[in-house]
Amino acid sequence: MVVGAQAQIDRSKQPEAGPAPKINLGSPKTYKLSNGLQIMVVENHKLPRVRASLIIDNKPHSEGSKVGVKSIYSAMMGNGTSSMTKDEYNERIDFLGANVGFGQESAFASSLSKFFPEVMELMADGLLNPKFTEEEFKDQKDRIMEGLKAEAKSASSIASNVSGKLAYGGSHPYGEFATEETVEAVTLADVKAYYNNYISPKNAYLVVVGDVEASDVKKLVKKYLGDWKESTPPGASLPGLPKVQYTQVNFIDVPNAVQSELRVQNTVNLKMADEDYFPVLVANQILGGGFGSYLNMNLREEHGYTYGARSYTGADKYASRFSASSSVRNAVTDSAVVEMLKEIDRIKVEKVSFEDLNNAKNKFAGDFVLKLESPSTIANYALSIKTNDLEKDFYETFLKKINAVTQEDILRVANKYFKTNAMQIVIAGKGSEIVENIENISYNGKTIPVFYFNKDGEKIEKPEYTKEIPEGTTVNTVYDAYIKAIGGKEAVEKVNTVAMTGSASVQGMNLSFNMKQTNDGKSAQLVSMNGMTLSKNIFDGKTGYQERQGQKINFTEEQIADAKASAGLFPELNPAAEAKLIAIEKVNGKDAYVVQSSEKTKDYYDTETGLKVQSSTSVSQAGQTMTNTTGFEDYKEVKGVKFPHVTKVSFGPQEVEIKMSEIKINEGVTDADFK
Repeated sequence: MVVGAQAQIDRSKQPEAGPAPKINLGSPKTYKLSNGLQIMVVENHKLPRVRASLIIDNKPHSEGSKVGVKSIYSAMMGNGTSSMTKDEYNERIDFLGANVGFGQESAFASSLSKFFPEVMELMADGLLNPKFTEEEFKDQKDRIMEGLKAEAKSASSIASNVSGKLAYGGSHPYGEFATEETVEAVTLADVKAYYNNYISPKNAYLVVVGDVEASDVKKLVKKYLGDWKESTPPGASLPGLPKVQYTQVNFIDVPNAVQSELRVQNTVNLKMADEDYFPVLVANQILGGGFGSYLNMNLREEHGYTYGARSYTGADKYASRFSASSSVRNAVTDSAVVEMLKEIDRIKVEKVSFEDLNNAKNKFAGDFVLKLESPSTIANYALSIKTNDLEKDFYETFLKKINAVTQEDILRVANKYFKTNAMQIVIAGKGSEIVENIENISYNGKTIPVFYFNKDGEKIEKPEYTKEIPEGTTVNTVYDAYIKAIGGKEAVEKVNTVAMTGSASVQGMNLSFNMKQTNDGKSAQLVSMNGMTLSKNIFDGKTGYQERQGQKINFTEEQIADAKASAGLFPELNPAAEAKLIAIEKVNGKDAYVVQSSEKTKDYYDTETGLKVQSSTSVSQAGQTMTNTTGFEDYKEVKGVKFPHVTKVSFGPQEVEIKMSEIKINEGVTDADFK
């Protein structure tokens, strides 16, 4: 018999951290031109490729009433030079198999090393000799305006814009955001002035990494960028940040929002050079930096409010903020806010577990080591040391400092930087569905006050989210007005089948849509790209199936019931017994009657025109319930009946706009379409 002694482990004490791996980063070769441009070169001859990145480290500056100048400038860059047309410039880059691009205060180029001298010349030519034409200006301005129109209905974009303005203030560069009005005010002269004032070598760094000789790079840069004239960008002091006296809800109504966008935030005074930087990194990782974080495990895993919750703590040398964010179902918006605050308070009052602390440290170690495999890391770290005023050994001691973070450090910095007693809880969502609940959010025995803002971040009085339904207005009167608006009962009853063809652009892909329906409840939808079928949905009136990538999946009983509930071309002709007129709400700024047509579906009818402008459906997936909406616009007559020729389908934060190119009535549909 063998008797062994087992050592007792004191789990109340944090195990001593093992030694951090010794990091020897090396350093780039550096040069400086007489015009102020600083050059960093990291030679790496493993692959015959080179990448050059130019960064201009200007102090943030306000665009005032013309926010959008920077965006238009960067969009115009790289579209020809004083010696080359737009086509000539881009075709030469493509011929060399290279990439050249420009940002608001940056530029980059990459290519095979044998072509790098010419590619460097092309980047320099684009930077020093841009062609700012009125035609190109108008084209890029129009594109940006189109993007802003789409963002104007996005709860996510609105929440991001307004939260920035509320955190930093509207006159601070970090609080500004472009609107249709500010972009419309921009002129070509403004773009040229921006280029002349701010695109200067004085605060510029050129980082070159790859299969090159440092001495050759120095010669190339001197040849092509040596004549870049130095100028001093206009100087202006940054305004102070707004003071938040107490925790509050700042609400923006987005009537078409299918879920609420939350941003819980406060500004912080933290820089990378500060001693608190490393404890804050670890604290944020535990709170909301990954899948296993406090916020995500609570809001997603425990409560099923969202697909994900995250937090971020900035360390900008000018101004930063702590922010926790998530997209949640309308019905649980108030609960999600409370749970967010609970988790932020939790890391302020409870010591984090050794396991969570070590997992966070290991995550940083793994990511850090992985980054070291990239040659560009050395140059990027050297650049960061320069632009953030860091100690020379900042990255060589990075893991050592992460390793040294203790439970007590986490408590200390969480209480210093996560200000739950003075937070802005920014919510962008559907006021008619969530305001009543958020006005009653109570935390630590106190009701949190609510203030109202418009999409421009301006404080307003509480809007009227619902109106009283006029006496005598019923489901039947709303449906009758709709049928009359689209052509009348006699014309509508003659429609037996509808075949529609449309197209949409989704994440850069051009998709084709073919949809067919019958008045007896059959439907078919085919989505394809370049002639290849991506998906198919078929319902023959009794049963149906979905087909994705060749895999056929039969409808469940629930899907069959949903298909039957929405079957037919014009359900308004025969109102369902359960249909109820429940409210008047805003849709795209106009009043609309809301009809609860089934347990899961609401339809919206413009109170003036009678047309159906939107439909929303609740869907359940992976234990989560979300609302998808379909907007109907651009009604046009086809054989005496008006049909929407633009359909906007939203699911989550994404919206797909389908434009109908052809609609056929009583032709082009056979029984074979529903097999």
